[in-house]
Amino acid sequence: MTELGEAKRGGMFRSLSNRNARLFFAGLLFSNIGSWLQLTATSILLYRLTGSSVDLGINAALQFLPTLILGAWAGAFSDRFDRRRTTVITQSLMAVQAIVLGVCDVTGVINVRMVFVLTGCLGLISAIDNPSRRGLVTELVPAHEIGNAMSLNTAVMTGSRIFGPALAAMLVGPLGTGWLFIINGISYVFMLYGITGLRKSEMFTPEPRPAGGTPVRDGIRFVRTHHRLFPLFIVFTIVSTFAFNYGVSLPKLADLKWGNAEYYGWILAMTSVGSLIGALSTARLQLTTYKWVASAALILGVANIGMAVAPNVWIAFIWAVPLGAGGAAMIAGANSIITHEAPPDMRGRMLALTAVAFLGSTPIGGPITGWIADNIGVSWSLAYGGIITLVAGVYMFAWLLMKRIDHV
Repeated sequence: MTELGEAKRGGMFRSLSNRNARLFFAGLLFSNIGSWLQLTATSILLYRLTGSSVDLGINAALQFLPTLILGAWAGAFSDRFDRRRTTVITQSLMAVQAIVLGVCDVTGVINVRMVFVLTGCLGLISAIDNPSRRGLVTELVPAHEIGNAMSLNTAVMTGSRIFGPALAAMLVGPLGTGWLFIINGISYVFMLYGITGLRKSEMFTPEPRPAGGTPVRDGIRFVRTHHRLFPLFIVFTIVSTFAFNYGVSLPKLADLKWGNAEYYGWILAMTSVGSLIGALSTARLQLTTYKWVASAALILGVANIGMAVAPNVWIAFIWAVPLGAGGAAMIAGANSIITHEAPPDMRGRMLALTAVAFLGSTPIGGPITGWIADNIGVSWSLAYGGIITLVAGVYMFAWLLMKRIDHV
């Protein structure tokens, strides 16, 4: 039976027929609910300490700067060494970071400098974790189900945002931010169980990359010379830099424009409902197209502008759904195309480069967004990203029409 024929069996959740995938994604879901508790609580804590969007942008930069600097080398590391063992170590270190942050907050010794230092530590660990953990997903299913598994990975990551920010909004009042950090630290138990419980005999682990050579340059060269992937990476990087800085702009929008800073968590939850829709819609596809990614970028751009001009929180809730759907569909679609195009021994590096584009661009886009929010207008801190995204989406459609490309 052909790969496409195999892919048509099982529908949207077809890769979950593999036990390892079910176990891994269950652990990932519960652990990421905790991660979004922490991410939301960190924004609330920093805004309470400083009231500055610039500080939120600096914190975002510190979290993702290591990915920008080290991401490509972390991808080469992922292709060279056991991804399962690496992920166990990095997830354990993330648990320690969360508990330390929580203890500092609960005991009252927390300050802005401590938050920045601990966020930088989390960013360093995450830079190594990201390509190994995402690369591990490709080892859980046979080759013809990798695209579906990557889309479900995005669905789980974004679906957890439905519950994490909403729980943070409900619990931050009675518990305080410190206990939310500690709860996140405990939640890593689920992820560690999901990884250590994988059956090696049922994994599809490729041969590791040989030692030596120029793996980072090889990966960059592969993208630069690939006539379809290079334009996709350009658009993906531009949109990621300017259209996903919600943690910088939304707390101040919620406070100044919609009347309550705690609406931030609920807005993120509604965005995550849309993200789940976008990721699952991509998982449903038998073949992800470049046109799908371009269409998702246009939806994301329009929704950014709509959210920026929303006159009240109820209209913002409505715009949050296409905002999340467009973003998740673009991310899941790009990841699916990239993993399909990449050779098996280069998938870690390709996933690392997408992480550099998506997360590593935050040290650039985050501070810019924070400066715009504080000095030009909080609405413009979202709207400018939407305008840039619309231009990028139109460019991608023009490129597809010119090159007549609409397939992986």
